[in-house]
Amino acid sequence: MEPMGQDDCSCAPEADTCCRVEALVSIDERGQMVLPKELRERAGIRAGDKLALTTWKRGGTLCCITLTKAEELTEMVKAAIGPVMRDIL
Repeated sequence: MEPMGQDDCSCAPEADTCCRVEALVSIDERGQMVLPKELRERAGIRAGDKLALTTWKRGGTLCCITLTKAEELTEMVKAAIGPVMRDIL
């Protein structure tokens, strides 16, 4: 496998999306971390916002952790389940 270039993306199902490392954060003794201010501002994350933590496993080992704003996750679930529920009801 060839090394990926800076503009390459291996995880995007759509051409206009891409995964990339935005920041490195440290975990303190209490298990807490701080999201960098610039990243919070770009993502529109404010004090008091709720974030849903989602994990993926590969080969039985936890490999990925993502954070999604709770209201966005709610909308994604509604979009995915809504059509199915309309068909059922």
